[in-house]
Amino acid sequence: MSSTTEYIVHHLTHNNVLISGKSGGFWSIHMDTFSMSLLLGFVYLFIFTLLARRAKVENPGKLQLFFELILDMVSQQVKDVYSGGKSKVIVPLALTIFCWIFLMNLMDLLPVDLINFSNNMIGTPGAKWRAVPSADVNATFAMSLSVLILIIGYGIKAKGLGHWLYELISAPFGIYALPINLIFQLLELVTKPISLSLRLFGNMYAGELIFILIALLPWHSQWLLGVPWAIFHILIITLQAFIFMVLTIVYLSMATQKH
Repeated sequence: MSSTTEYIVHHLTHNNVLISGKSGGFWSIHMDTFSMSLLLGFVYLFIFTLLARRAKVENPGKLQLFFELILDMVSQQVKDVYSGGKSKVIVPLALTIFCWIFLMNLMDLLPVDLINFSNNMIGTPGAKWRAVPSADVNATFAMSLSVLILIIGYGIKAKGLGHWLYELISAPFGIYALPINLIFQLLELVTKPISLSLRLFGNMYAGELIFILIALLPWHSQWLLGVPWAIFHILIITLQAFIFMVLTIVYLSMATQKH
């Protein structure tokens, strides 16, 4: 790269494929985000399917014990937080959210110039590719919108469509304050996916940017600053996946509660 600015812009630019319209418009897709998310989703499914088929009651392996620990942690969180009664979906959903987002966040630990090196090796120098799907606000917002659909669906399932609509216009101030109630309820519905998506995106984007800035330093300074930041970033990676999972459970639990 000819300058620091071009280096940073290159690493923060998505591989954008047009569907229609102008470059970077609404009808386009970030192939790097889509491909990495899909790949990591299959990685998660492959690992858990393999472990489920090879699970042993006697003398389980270390990998099986590790994933059983994760499953117990997720199950305990659902048991402590979710108050909507028994559900066959909540635990698998929470487990998928935690593991999938963790894998996406984990891509932030890949060397910054690994993609450029790979592109040079295969003869496509200068090609743009961001490896961290959760550092793309489109991906985090899409996941949060899925959670919003589940919130509405679980609310209707638990209360019935009529009662859910009635609460939408009557809570929290009573039916006579219908306009105010409706505004408050819609604001609550809208802020949930926005807060979910921006919290995850902001933390991962900031982490990615710091790694890029460290990569601009001399090589001896990169190790001096990069290794401690990578170790600390493992905590952020795990914590952000955990927070997204717990808030999803909390929101689904709130959706099933009657005012």
